[in-house]
Amino acid sequence: MKKFILSLVAVVAMSVSANAQKFALVDMEYILKNIPAYEMANEQLNQVSLRWEKEVEDLAKEAETMYRNFQADMVFLTDEQKKAKEQEIVAKEKEVTDLKYKYFGPQGELFKKRESLIKPIQDDVYNAVKKVSEERGYQAIFDRASSQSIIFASPRIDVSNLVLEKLGYAK
Repeated sequence: MKKFILSLVAVVAMSVSANAQKFALVDMEYILKNIPAYEMANEQLNQVSLRWEKEVEDLAKEAETMYRNFQADMVFLTDEQKKAKEQEIVAKEKEVTDLKYKYFGPQGELFKKRESLIKPIQDDVYNAVKKVSEERGYQAIFDRASSQSIIFASPRIDVSNLVLEKLGYAK
C-alpha cells in the first residue's frame, strides 16, 4: 500500500510539473537588425573605431620611421646620441601602446562608446522580451542566435516578431 501511494504521488507530481513549463525562442540577431537605432549605433561605432585605428596606425608608422632612421644613422651617432634616440623610439612605441589601450582596452573609449550607444537598445529589447514572457506565461525564453545547442525548434515558439511589436517595430 505504501508503494502504491508513493508511486501515485510521484506520478501526480511529474504530471503537474510537466504541464507547467512553457518555453519560447527569440532571434536576437533578427530583432536587432530590425531596429534602425541599433544599425545607426553600429555604424557610428564603426566610424569611430576606424578613425581611432588610423590614429594608432599613423603613430605606429611614426615610431617605425624613427627606428629605420635610427638604424641608418647609427654609425654616425655617438653613444649618448644612440641612447637618446633609443629612448625617443621607446617613448614613441609606449605612446602607441598607451593610445591603443586608451581606445581599445577593456575599459577603453570604444567600450564606453558602445555602452552608451548599444546598452540602452539592449535594455529595451530585454524589457520587451520580459513583457512578452509575462503576458504569455513563458518560464523561459531562449536566444536562438546565441544558442549552439538548439538543433531544431518549431517556428511556432519563436516570439521575435512579438518582441519587435512591443518595441514599436511591427512586422
